[in-house]
Amino acid sequence: MAKYGVMVCGHGSRSQAAVDEFAQVAEGLKPHFPDWDVDYGYLEFANPVMRDGLDNLRKAGCDHILAVPGMLFAAMHAKNDIPTVLNTYAVKHGITVEYGRELGVDSKMLSAASDRIQAAVNKANSDLGEVPMHETCLVVIGRGASDPDANGNVSKVARMLQEGMGFGWIEVGYSGVTFPLVEPCLDHVAKLGYKRVIVFPYFLFAGVLIDRIYGFTDEASAKYPNIDFIKAGYLNDHPKVIETFAERVREILDGSNNMNCGMCKYREQILGFEAEQGMAQESHHHHVEGQGANAPGATVATCDLCDDFCTGACRLDMDDHHHEHTHRHSHDLDHHHHHDHDHAHPEYPQADHPHGPESVRSRLKD
Repeated sequence: MAKYGVMVCGHGSRSQAAVDEFAQVAEGLKPHFPDWDVDYGYLEFANPVMRDGLDNLRKAGCDHILAVPGMLFAAMHAKNDIPTVLNTYAVKHGITVEYGRELGVDSKMLSAASDRIQAAVNKANSDLGEVPMHETCLVVIGRGASDPDANGNVSKVARMLQEGMGFGWIEVGYSGVTFPLVEPCLDHVAKLGYKRVIVFPYFLFAGVLIDRIYGFTDEASAKYPNIDFIKAGYLNDHPKVIETFAERVREILDGSNNMNCGMCKYREQILGFEAEQGMAQESHHHHVEGQGANAPGATVATCDLCDDFCTGACRLDMDDHHHEHTHRHSHDLDHHHHHDHDHAHPEYPQADHPHGPESVRSRLKD
């Protein structure tokens, strides 16, 4: 008889707070599966790496592991990198590993988001005076990806929050990779004439990007003193988030765990991304697991824009940030890891958009 285990697969972060918060989510899943072992691991930046979490489950006797991506939407990490690690591990150790889907656009996730936003609205009304919702603009900031389907899901979430909560207007921005980035998004919002702007990072955990979003919000507040720019909290371990993770695990056993691939750029010819239809989906994390995980003396070359190793996802070519599209990376200042295999990533088609990733090059160099 199979012994089940649950594995939560995260990306990892240089922020210890983000790593700690992710661990709390994994811990919060345990009451939902009292008879099963639950563990977690990261692709990079933090320990334990995914392989370590899988080892723990296997050593506990688990031979059937139900793994879920600890991510809001399905882009490269959820579609390519995590499955590569899981499939390789399953074959090597002769166990069954089944993979669930991302959190996605879900009523429970919307409920968690609305709670975070409403808390910010209530505090602003208490501290600064009440402003009607129809005179308030909501700005939803997503992570940003080179996958337009994932980016489009952020817009859908924003629209549903606006319509459900009654905001006068919404705008959507992204922390990196795509456009508009946070700064031009907030500059645009300031022209709309709203008395109050709620900036909500649709993120699971803390980290460099959350700090940057809040920093840009503070800058906008100073630049436009007649507008209340209010920072809402991110999702974190809201009970509805934990419930959604638990549901994704159960879906694996129910056989209803398929990702929605109807607008996936690897499957369909998506406007602007036609060249990526049918591309091989392969991981770039197999050689960086655990790097940057606060190891003593470790010096890791990471991306200033996206809190990531230089994977080419942001398509920048900055000082100290070099990416050759034959897939040669510099992960460590004293160590160059060269690949003999060639799996170049296509250019993001809107890399030079004036409100997108190219526009921050001069800012990062200053």
